[in-house]
Formats: sequence, C-alpha cells, structure tokens
Amino acid sequence: MVVLAKRLPPGLLREVLEFLPACVSTARTLRRDGAVPRRAKVALGVAVLWVLSPIDLLPEFLPVIGPLDDVVAVVLLFRYAARSIPRERVLAAWPGEPRLLLRVLGAPAR
Repeated sequence: MVVLAKRLPPGLLREVLEFLPACVSTARTLRRDGAVPRRAKVALGVAVLWVLSPIDLLPEFLPVIGPLDDVVAVVLLFRYAARSIPRERVLAAWPGEPRLLLRVLGAPAR
C-alpha cells in the first residue's frame, strides 16, 4: 500500500492508502512511551494486530469494502486510546500530515 500511495498524486486516495501504515507506525511509537496509560497501549496493540492479522471479517479481495473492516477497527481503537493520551503526544507520533489524524480523532475532549 505504501508503494502504491507514493506514486499517486496528492489527494484523498493517497491519504487513505497511507492511513493504515501510519496508524501502525504511530501505535508502535506510542506503545513504547512510558507516559501512555496501559489501557491505551492495549488498544493500540489490538489495532496493530488487527491490521497485521491475515484473518479478516471481510476478505481483502473484495474491492473497496475489503479493507473497510481494518479501517473501521483501527479508527475505533485509536479514538478509544486517544481519550487517555494527550493530543500533542499523539500528533508528535504521527508520521504524516496531521489533518487526517485530527479528523479521525474528532474534537478534543474538554
């Protein structure tokens, strides 16, 4: 996915293809951080395992909806974990453009 995304012009499709690899990279970085609570580390670990697992709810060969279960699971787990991690720490661990991550995480908790 990363190789294909690098060849695409800037836009939404490129951002979507870069999303899951960026999530895995961010989760790995945050799991090593001692200031991240244990429940957030568990949620991030499950997100990484979900993406890397060969078992899917929807088979990957189905166009468009194949990777959908991965994206939905990662978004939900990231949002859950981000509730207990300072937003600045999550943004610092994100390897790409923060705009997409901010849309996924939603408005900051007040």
